[in-house]
Amino acid sequence: MNANLYALLRDHFPEEAEEPCVLIPGGRVIHYDELDHWSGRIANVLVGAGCLKGDRVAVQVEKCWQALALYLACLRAGLVYLPLNTGYKKAELDYFFGDAEPRIIVCRPESEGFTAALRPKAAVLTLAEDDGTLLERAGDTSPTFETVTSAPNDLAAIVYTSGTTGRAKGAMLTHRNLASNALRLVEHWSFTRGDVLLHALPIYHVHGLFFACHCTLLAGSRMLWLPRFDAHEVIKQLPHATLMMGVPTYYTRLLAEEAFGRPACSSMRLFMCGSAPLLAGTFEAFRERTGHAILERYGMSETGVITSNPLDGERRAGSVGRPLPGESVRVTNESGATCAPGEVGSIEVKGPNVFPGYWRMPEKTAGEFTADGYFRTGDMGALAPDGYLSIVGRAKDLIISGGLNVYPKEIEDRIDAMPGVVETAVIGVPDADLGEAVTALVVAATGHKLTEASIIASLKAEIAGFKVPKRVHFVSDLPRNAMGKVQKNVLRSRYA
Repeated sequence: MNANLYALLRDHFPEEAEEPCVLIPGGRVIHYDELDHWSGRIANVLVGAGCLKGDRVAVQVEKCWQALALYLACLRAGLVYLPLNTGYKKAELDYFFGDAEPRIIVCRPESEGFTAALRPKAAVLTLAEDDGTLLERAGDTSPTFETVTSAPNDLAAIVYTSGTTGRAKGAMLTHRNLASNALRLVEHWSFTRGDVLLHALPIYHVHGLFFACHCTLLAGSRMLWLPRFDAHEVIKQLPHATLMMGVPTYYTRLLAEEAFGRPACSSMRLFMCGSAPLLAGTFEAFRERTGHAILERYGMSETGVITSNPLDGERRAGSVGRPLPGESVRVTNESGATCAPGEVGSIEVKGPNVFPGYWRMPEKTAGEFTADGYFRTGDMGALAPDGYLSIVGRAKDLIISGGLNVYPKEIEDRIDAMPGVVETAVIGVPDADLGEAVTALVVAATGHKLTEASIIASLKAEIAGFKVPKRVHFVSDLPRNAMGKVQKNVLRSRYA
């Protein structure tokens, strides 16, 4: 039996070949047969360019339906898909390319020059909507491609997630990881052929690429494909949709619009939220305005979705619900013993959805798993007596801003390297729009005229915009405990 994820997805495509799959408002409709044909053409291009099973294909392009076809082509050809945030700059890309050693890099046409210079050993192709060398080659290629036979534990994707040390880690995801999670989500959220998912998420992230697209394709349903989240456009398209996935920022921005309310949601059956904590106040305000209780769930790049509030039953504000079927979640104390209900501890998870480890980091991988095979998520939480999980904080200093992960150490290292900086601490503070706003506390050397604007401008030239602090505060010193460690909990309280 072929465990290739594309084989599973293709088996669930509608029997009617010309059923719509991707609906582009004001533009074209991409049918299932067209998506299948283009994925075959692109797969032929990749193999023709020298790709062999297991080779990595790094992709940094804008959201377009052809990028979805590229992802499916990589699955079909047994290649490992490596999505990269469109905001990453040269220094970040240089690390990813050097670590993953992709055989092919697909980038935006305007990025071709510097991308090729960063990784001269890789073939570089370009892609934009209806443009780029990849589509030029694919247009002259056969749509017929026999899907490569894959074992369940063969790699399907590598998703980079930075660590507290500042060095990014490549989470390896297998065909089995992705397939098992997708099948459970389709069942748990009752995706059907008649559903239309409003897709405003980026597709360089597991939320938009895996959770949203896999569920749609497995159900043989449709996606309203927006290039990005825009509150006005989302309100305009909601009457044509039945489902929406989003991050908390999307829902706070919808609530800020006077035009948003029950009439816009008349055809909707479900709003889902993940990638960052949803404030209870946002949950209640959304329910009061629309009559819908947002379904919050919990997931990670390394695990897919772990827990979810129910489709039918209580969707509890401040909770991410119960574990999905087949997944085991426990909360443990410092000695490794299971916590009593309501007691806060470390969240650990085990199941077919959990990744096998980090790319080329065997020691790091070993340290993240317990002796009995549970993955240590790094999150702190508590299980209620009825199994609902609440996340209360993070053991690591991860900041989630607008649904995207920001790791303080990377930013601290860059600020500390600036002339006149003595030391820095980067924290996340509560923000009604972003969930958490990146904030830097800087100790400057005497006589140096550093400014908030100069630090932010320097960072904007080096790193993705979502990582750049929204505010920079200058302080005389940083609070420390008896061991000399900076007390970020004190800073978060002070600047909240």
